[in-house]
Amino acid sequence: MDQQTIEKPRLLLVDDDETFCSVLKPALEKRNYEVIVAHDVMSGTKMADQYEPEYAIIDLRIGYESGLEMVEKLIALDDNTRIVVLTGFASIATAVEAIKLGATHYLTKPANADEIVNALNKNQGDTSVEINENPLSVKRLEWEHLQKVLMQHDGNISAAARALNMHRRTLQRKLDKRPVKE
Repeated sequence: MDQQTIEKPRLLLVDDDETFCSVLKPALEKRNYEVIVAHDVMSGTKMADQYEPEYAIIDLRIGYESGLEMVEKLIALDDNTRIVVLTGFASIATAVEAIKLGATHYLTKPANADEIVNALNKNQGDTSVEINENPLSVKRLEWEHLQKVLMQHDGNISAAARALNMHRRTLQRKLDKRPVKE
């Protein structure tokens, strides 16, 4: 009897954190994905053109580049690509933009392989998600506002700083800090 080879779905992982990729890649391969890794937007775009992945995991901040650009490029190549955007710098503005650009889901780091695979395969929203009863802190509101203005200026820090009437280096420092949770 001829054994038929079962093709594994291709998954593109684009993240500048090489250690994170070296841990996540084998975990995803154990879950039956063929994983292709890139560490910048240009390499990710070339890999996407060459391998045409069905799935993608994209870091929101790839070095100084925006993972949202990668989401847009992947959707332009194939609007059926299931994309999860991962980030350690979550904001409402970037989550909304990621989904508008075609991402399937948006997760904050740290996220394990099972959470990522569940997000890749999630088809509907979840009405049981908890709604926070406490208002956001002033620091978190500031972070959200900076992210919103940055998105309005297509990720251009200099243009966002001018719009905020703030020195570019000050804005860069504020953006480099991890956001407060609440």
